[in-house]
Amino acid sequence: MPLPDARRNAIALIAVCLGALMFGLEITSVPAILPTLERLLHGDFTSLQWVMNAYTIACTTVLMATGTLADRFGRKRVFLVSIAAFGITSLVCGLAADMTILIVGRFLQGMAGGALLICTVAILSHQFPDGVARSRAFAVWGVVAGIGLGFGPVIGGAILTWLGWQWVFLIHVPLALLAIGLAWGAVTESRDPEAKRLDMAGIVTLSLAVFGFTWCITQGPARGLGDPVMLAILAGAAVCLALFLVAETRQAHPMFDFSVFRIPAFSGAIFGCMGMNFSYWPLMIYLPIYFQIGLGYDSVTAGLSLLAYTLPTLVVPPVGERLALRYGPGRTIPFGLFTIGLGFLAMAIGTMGASPGWITVLPGALIAGIGIALTNTPVTNTTTAAVPASRAGMASGIDISARLITLAINIALMGVLLVEGIVAGLKRAMPAESDPAGLRALAEGIAAGNAGALEAGTGAAVQTALAQGFRLIMLYGGLGVWLLAGLSFLAFRAGAAGRTSLSPCAVPASPQSGA
Repeated sequence: MPLPDARRNAIALIAVCLGALMFGLEITSVPAILPTLERLLHGDFTSLQWVMNAYTIACTTVLMATGTLADRFGRKRVFLVSIAAFGITSLVCGLAADMTILIVGRFLQGMAGGALLICTVAILSHQFPDGVARSRAFAVWGVVAGIGLGFGPVIGGAILTWLGWQWVFLIHVPLALLAIGLAWGAVTESRDPEAKRLDMAGIVTLSLAVFGFTWCITQGPARGLGDPVMLAILAGAAVCLALFLVAETRQAHPMFDFSVFRIPAFSGAIFGCMGMNFSYWPLMIYLPIYFQIGLGYDSVTAGLSLLAYTLPTLVVPPVGERLALRYGPGRTIPFGLFTIGLGFLAMAIGTMGASPGWITVLPGALIAGIGIALTNTPVTNTTTAAVPASRAGMASGIDISARLITLAINIALMGVLLVEGIVAGLKRAMPAESDPAGLRALAEGIAAGNAGALEAGTGAAVQTALAQGFRLIMLYGGLGVWLLAGLSFLAFRAGAAGRTSLSPCAVPASPQSGA
């Protein structure tokens, strides 16, 4: 007997939210186990960065391909395959015996995670065609995704304490089985009847460009700007990016349809995607280290302190939805981005005092958390509402690609800036230490949360140097997100001034699109 529509949609929403939960957990729960991986699997700072970036870079390699495959063969079908692959690759990560296997497993897990995430957005857009119902569904999706992303450090730390680091990955095996069971009978199949063949040229060139740029950012400080290998990879990445742009503009039906950027609401929302992942989510990787080492908190207190940064992602998204419905995303999204930047600058100021602590740092963390919660749901809803439903897979692919490419690059950039800031701080606090290689090794150990590295320096010097490194990445994140807030505002203003779209795939204005 068929399920009633309301019940079917509710079960489908649960299945889709489980996928978003698993995806987010594997971004922010893993930092809690990095010091353990360094000790047990003998990983260095660079390999630990790749444990994080292998996942996010791999996501970008499949996003656009998944959007095309889902549009062509069915979003439900591809979602089920992706969930199964995520469970299998999580098992591989949990059973890894060394860093090489773990990094490879994380890359495969990221491919599965990117595929399932892109399907969740497309499925919601089709399962809830009514604008108000879709907006509410995305609000729930945003809250659950916020649990995975926002509470990942706390959940990861708890799993590490009670079950061991392997279960940070193994927990997804039963969750994947549950999601498959729910989605099998509840998710409605949908596809784009006009979907074309896979754009392999675009997939390969974009993937190689992102990987090359991220590799150069990560390896550059150690190799030096004049290193021939780094220069060759940097040049290759630039060529791949140019080839990607050429390939996508010359195809009749590209996977990355640049014409949608002529829709002001879509462009404004994409700047919102980039802004959130330029600052807020990359800092999530490093913020627990500041709480534990810079402020001297234990793991439990650090986890509780992170709630100021993450709790708004659970309680504030409905406010963002209401603001978008009342004032339009053209005001809500830039305002949310501005709020994130304000929080970052407040945190930077909070690290400058003689005795920084929760009273000086957590207010800024709370402001940044409110900003991300105001921004996330309107951004996601606007990117899909700005194009016809049949192009949801392609639009979702651009949306998630913008997020994850920005995230991967800024995880690497923030890591570089953090280490450089710590090195500068150590030089100032420990002038007797003249060995540059020794200072850099100490800085990398501190940035990775290695307790052994802390013992090599004085506590006050380490905390002062770490505070300087964090001020640098907080200023970088705050000013960068303000720039993207301005670009988002200008893009939406262009739509308000013109009231017309130059894109052949544009749809009439709606409260969600903000056009």
